[in-house]
Amino acid sequence: MNKISYRHPMLAYEREIWDGDIFFVAGVDEAGRGPLAGPVVVAAVIFEKGKNLPVVNDSKKLSAKQREILYNEIISCAKIYSIVELSVEEIDSLNILQATHKGMRMAVESLEIAQFALIDGLPVSNMPVPSKAIVKGDGKSASIAAASILAKVYRDRIMDEYSETYPNYGFAENKGYGTKTHMEAIIKYGHCPIHRKTFEPVKSLLNNELKVQMNFGV
Repeated sequence: MNKISYRHPMLAYEREIWDGDIFFVAGVDEAGRGPLAGPVVVAAVIFEKGKNLPVVNDSKKLSAKQREILYNEIISCAKIYSIVELSVEEIDSLNILQATHKGMRMAVESLEIAQFALIDGLPVSNMPVPSKAIVKGDGKSASIAAASILAKVYRDRIMDEYSETYPNYGFAENKGYGTKTHMEAIIKYGHCPIHRKTFEPVKSLLNNELKVQMNFGV
């Protein structure tokens, strides 16, 4: 089976830090910032310096089957990893950006050996360790790519379970994203407990429901 070795381009960011005598570098990424329903999930992964790793890539460029296989390989290969789930209530209370950043801080903090963090996207304030943000980092850093896979698979499994609890919305297929059939289901059935009430069009539909209730004195 192919592996990523120490000199691989996907380890360039890690290698630069490792060569500065920092051993435990956490890759951090999220899944679920954009959907209308369900939690946002953040993962952080630390690989050992010099250890060959699974051939990872941005989770969005992999099939569901590939992600599932890599999920198990990453867990087996990682020095340590962490997965954090931020609820719909936290997303609506904090906003999606702040909820995601909170999850990133929590995920890294739970990795007690972490000395540095490579973060996908834009900088995150108040990280528990020094960090570097990398735009599209899930395609440039093996550690971030691994975190993206863990977060994606974990969240997809959550949405599959929610599909059984709330069968009208097709969560197993759309994973909470605003597909045409999902939007039609929201209009037909209204929102369910895992819909993000601060996201459109859920927010507007809720406002309309409240207006109707007020007009009828409910």
